[in-house]
Amino acid sequence: MSYYLPIAAVVCSNVVYHICAKSTSSKINPFASLAVTYLIGIGVALAAYWLTSPDRRLTQELAHLNWATVVLGFAIVGLEAGNIFMYKAGWDISLGPIVTSITLAVVLILVGRLLYQEQISLSQAAGIALCLAGLVLINRK
Repeated sequence: MSYYLPIAAVVCSNVVYHICAKSTSSKINPFASLAVTYLIGIGVALAAYWLTSPDRRLTQELAHLNWATVVLGFAIVGLEAGNIFMYKAGWDISLGPIVTSITLAVVLILVGRLLYQEQISLSQAAGIALCLAGLVLINRK
């Protein structure tokens, strides 16, 4: 698989994701909308599993689950609902994702340092400072 193909898939999926999150009807409870979204996601994931698994033994696969899968489920609901509420609160599609991505990147650098003992280089520290300055500038009205 190409080194850049997963990045392209994430970028393309994110573009579609944000267009859909911003276009979610204001008349529906966001969690009802997410329930339908996840039902469709279950179907797509099961179909993808069926197509990519040579032995197709889902019960054996489920035996390998750990805490991360359960917590990821909660995190995804928070992520999805947060984005829908971000757009309902009036964030522009051109600014909301930038603010959340920059904030996330800075937090993940710190998480990498604290939980995984990753080093923060001088250039990364400068990048953090620039990101924070960018957040201030991008949110000026």
